[in-house]
Amino acid sequence: MSTQFDVLVIGGGPGGYVAAIRAAQLGLKVAVVEREALGGVCLNWGCIPSKALLRNAELINIIHEQSKDFGFSFDNFSADFKKAFQRSRQVSTRLVKGVGFLMKKNNIEVITGAARLTSPTTVAVEPGGQTVSAKNIILATGARNRTFPGMETDGERVLGYREAIVLEESPKRLVVIGTGAIGTEFAFVHNAYGSKVTLIEMLPRILPLEDDEVSQELEKVYAKLGVDVRTNTRVERIERAGDGVRVHAKNAAGEAVTIDADKALVAVGVQPNTEDLELDAVGVTTRKGGFVEIDEFMRTSLPTVYAIGDVTGKLMLAHVASAMGIVAAEHIAGQATQGFDDDDYLFMPRCTYCQPQVASMGMTEKQAKERGYEISVGRFPFLPNGKALGLNEKTGWVKIISDKRYGEILGAHLVGPEVTELLPEIVLAHNNELTAHEIARSVHAHPTLSEVLMEAAHAVDGAAIHI
Repeated sequence: MSTQFDVLVIGGGPGGYVAAIRAAQLGLKVAVVEREALGGVCLNWGCIPSKALLRNAELINIIHEQSKDFGFSFDNFSADFKKAFQRSRQVSTRLVKGVGFLMKKNNIEVITGAARLTSPTTVAVEPGGQTVSAKNIILATGARNRTFPGMETDGERVLGYREAIVLEESPKRLVVIGTGAIGTEFAFVHNAYGSKVTLIEMLPRILPLEDDEVSQELEKVYAKLGVDVRTNTRVERIERAGDGVRVHAKNAAGEAVTIDADKALVAVGVQPNTEDLELDAVGVTTRKGGFVEIDEFMRTSLPTVYAIGDVTGKLMLAHVASAMGIVAAEHIAGQATQGFDDDDYLFMPRCTYCQPQVASMGMTEKQAKERGYEISVGRFPFLPNGKALGLNEKTGWVKIISDKRYGEILGAHLVGPEVTELLPEIVLAHNNELTAHEIARSVHAHPTLSEVLMEAAHAVDGAAIHI
């Protein structure tokens, strides 16, 4: 059986299904090959179910940490992790069904199976060996949990994020290895449910890709919550011991460290799902680690093959994959579209959804100085903000980094309540070449958390009002 399409998307995650919809909107005949579930990791085992669990954890922390402030009292409070898990699966299922509906609405054919390229315009889909032809192919196969020798996951005691997201009980003791977004978020969830959490990072600070001050702020909060944070600590191996695990590590002084727990979560990065695509055989260029090389319009070394999302290793976030998918679809359709260079990825939004939330875009102070900029920095805390005080959320601040010469916004770093919702204003300003002055002089409703952005923008010029 052979079917001809204008666009064949391999992978139905947030990059793949968005690319498929955009291509269909532009009048192209489109199919998606998906081996597991529409929505990919994000909707099924990542972004979406984890946010449902984080909401539960946030409410528990409010009850435990702030009940006296709010005038709450209770006896025999309990939090059922299994109920939280079930709610997270319901949220995920609803959105996955929604993607299926969108496929039908846009007349996109969904083919179940694993695809491998047999030429620049054909793939074989297993099982069954169905051949599918397309004028253009978009690789959107995503990535999976990365492990190192001695830290292999088994799905029972040593977990990756996929196994961790479907736990029906919170372990009494949990070791989390790696302190990026995945590690810090899972640490927050299980700490809220009473788990004794140890957070291990080989680098000097948690969230090591964020601004130094953001890491310091979050580390203070985690320490207050009772999370045992071990930075400058390198894990050497994980041993199955008794009914649990024993993590063997070394600290900065080279001293041996052992930590016993019921389960360990390995969150030290991801690797691309490219090894089964037969890319080398058809001439698609990859780089170290198996990531696919692309140009600004998502084209690979073959003009008929495009790649988007985690499989490219550019910036491995769901919303970035979706944006890349739109560019690829529009380029294939011959539409005018704006491609992405390396700086475009730098200025895309980055979010971590623990409490307090962390959000950023652009350069850190250190990166801006290394590039030779003379900078102005505006900061403003949430503590004087009326809305934040009303919410009883006093932790955190907003920092805006600006080029002193031209006023260009070079970076923004936020830690505090709902800062992931505040970040788009700064992204929009940067993308439209507005300066901090324009943000400062835009009237922000009172009382809102967004006033902290306005005040930080005023502070770039040394003119913050409420401090």
